[in-house]
Amino acid sequence: MLHPKSNTPFADEVPWSDRITAYDKDHFTTYMRLLDASADNATEEEMAHVILGIDPAREPERARNVLRSHLDRANWVVTSGYKDLFAS
Repeated sequence: MLHPKSNTPFADEVPWSDRITAYDKDHFTTYMRLLDASADNATEEEMAHVILGIDPAREPERARNVLRSHLDRANWVVTSGYKDLFAS
């Protein structure tokens, strides 16, 4: 079985904020991997399994929900949230 490359467990739903959070910093590499896989037209099932370590055959709803939550947050980070990283 493939395991996610994060030392921090994945929340079923990303804690949302209008600022970069500690969770975002802990999962930044995962966010970038998801965006890269999405740009390469990976399926949701592939991303959930390979990147998040969730078996979509056994947990289809959870795999979809966790993936979408993290992918939405990843998109927010690269379109808006990154500005927090450069604030003084």
